[in-house]
Amino acid sequence: MYKRVLLKLSGEALSGNSKNFDADVLHSLAEEIKEAQSLGVEIAIVVGGGNFIRGKTVAEIGIDRVQGDYMGMLATIMNALAIQASLESVGLETRVQTSIEMNKVAEPFIQRRAIRHLEKGRVVIFGGGTGSPYFSTDTTAALRASEIKADAILMAKNGVDGVYNADPKKDPTATRFEHLTYMDLLNKGLQVMDSTATSMCMDNDMELVVFNMNEKGNIVKAMKGEAVCTRINKEEK
Repeated sequence: MYKRVLLKLSGEALSGNSKNFDADVLHSLAEEIKEAQSLGVEIAIVVGGGNFIRGKTVAEIGIDRVQGDYMGMLATIMNALAIQASLESVGLETRVQTSIEMNKVAEPFIQRRAIRHLEKGRVVIFGGGTGSPYFSTDTTAALRASEIKADAILMAKNGVDGVYNADPKKDPTATRFEHLTYMDLLNKGLQVMDSTATSMCMDNDMELVVFNMNEKGNIVKAMKGEAVCTRINKEEK
């Protein structure tokens, strides 16, 4: 269904039941991405850092917001390197690009170079967020997807197969939306991504697919347009 996608992963998704990383989760993720790429899909990844550090936790121990955000950016780079190692263990070519330059570890983010890597069949993993504090990795995903001219952002959720009108873990009557617009997210106050990321996706007419990554094979299904999910667009489609 898509030629080029950006897969948005949370840091917590990598940890499973472990403290920081779960080897089985990383291996399963790598196998699914390998299968998806075999379909001819060009794949970029943005990953969060919540398995190491979260903004709320940082604030509770008295660390300044700016410092805390930079700590979070470094956490996303560690996650990017872990994903890179897993992907390469199953035979995929990869590149990690970071918004914070660290030349001994990864390439700096350069838009044209990222696109060229994708065209050559490499999986590109973006670490370091936007490189600036006060922006989430949701905003990073919206920004990088727009820069690489992706067809869609695939937002992998832990145990939730889309966007609901209430928390399905707390309300058994909650119903899933099959389709929404970005204005729906803003007007209804649905917490899919932060308002900056939502506005950026809307402005760039970027499709967002929210799906459950905990179900085996769902990443491939999402890339083929077959997963149970919620699709979000600029306008009704």
